[in-house]
Amino acid sequence: MPFDRIDRQILSLLQADGRMTNVDLAEQVGLTAPPCLRRVRALEEAGAIRGYHADLDAGKLGFPITVFAMVSLKSQAEHDLSAFEDHVAQIPEVRECHMLNGEIDFILKIVASDLKSFQEILTTHLTPAPNVGSVKTSLTIRTAKSLSGIPVPPE
Repeated sequence: MPFDRIDRQILSLLQADGRMTNVDLAEQVGLTAPPCLRRVRALEEAGAIRGYHADLDAGKLGFPITVFAMVSLKSQAEHDLSAFEDHVAQIPEVRECHMLNGEIDFILKIVASDLKSFQEILTTHLTPAPNVGSVKTSLTIRTAKSLSGIPVPPE
């Protein structure tokens, strides 16, 4: 689906504030409310807008620890890759899972309430998982930048 200037404005504005009313959104992009809502619905149906979410503060909600885990598998056969993805999908503390090319097969972003709980996730859920060859972890010290979404160029 090609996106025109107004579609891109809508995407950018909703990404910044998903709670914006349709009336406010329409005003900012220079449309009346009905055509603006039709465009939003079309963007949702096309899959450009996948959902609306609150941006939660992990630390304030009891998850001050963020760890990145680099996982190497013993086999990279498609069914083994899918099995690993299915396994980590069941671990709520694993917030992101990305397959990589190169030495490392996956990088995971994991949140934990403390180091002991992270160790438990690591030793009971991650390292003993089928086909896991090795896991290397790095604990974040601080986060200099954390933006959700993507940059939406005007055109």
